[in-house]
Amino acid sequence: MVDATILSYYLNMRRFGKISTGWSPELAYAIGLLATDGSLSKDGRHIDFTSKDLEQVENLIKCLAVPNKIGTKKSGASNIAYRVQIGDVKFYKFLANLGLMPNKSKILGPLNIQKDYFFDFLRGFFDGDGSSYAYWDPRWKSSYMFYMCFASASKNHIEWLRSEIFMYASLKGHVSKSQKKGCYELRYAKTEATILAKKIYESKPSICLRRKYLKIMQSLSIIATHYQ
Repeated sequence: MVDATILSYYLNMRRFGKISTGWSPELAYAIGLLATDGSLSKDGRHIDFTSKDLEQVENLIKCLAVPNKIGTKKSGASNIAYRVQIGDVKFYKFLANLGLMPNKSKILGPLNIQKDYFFDFLRGFFDGDGSSYAYWDPRWKSSYMFYMCFASASKNHIEWLRSEIFMYASLKGHVSKSQKKGCYELRYAKTEATILAKKIYESKPSICLRRKYLKIMQSLSIIATHYQ
């Protein structure tokens, strides 16, 4: 729930009739979320964000400083998703100028993200369409395998993401088509995954999806204990 102090701040901002587009870690993170689970309406005004994770939607409205009510909708017999719709023409145009668009899933390309905030954006992208997994490889004694993955239905977009990560962190990664998930996956393994995780969570972030953060921290702790 949003406390009274934050809500007052949100309401004061809304009096100006727009969302701030000054670059910050919070804005970059929100753009990462919108690049994955967000949708721009064709009316040129509304932005829709839907997630099965309530914390995800709460994080978005906190980053954008909007007091919008979170709704719910059902998909199937028992699956509940959380949804917020934001109406702001100037912010919509800002997102469009960055490269977001209606019906973007398969056609999204490069985004114009300020370099100082790229890893905040990437953390938002990871919280939206990223995953990590780790395991002890039984074939080798004390071999701990750690991976970070990013997914997109657009090959152009995932290749852009890979090139940006290489530019800022000199990590190569590997892109493959996932027939099961119907999307493209950018994957980093072992040392590269460790470096990238530290970049995304370089200092304890002001905002992130807690369950993914804790999972990453657990893997990094195991790696530090066994390999340092």
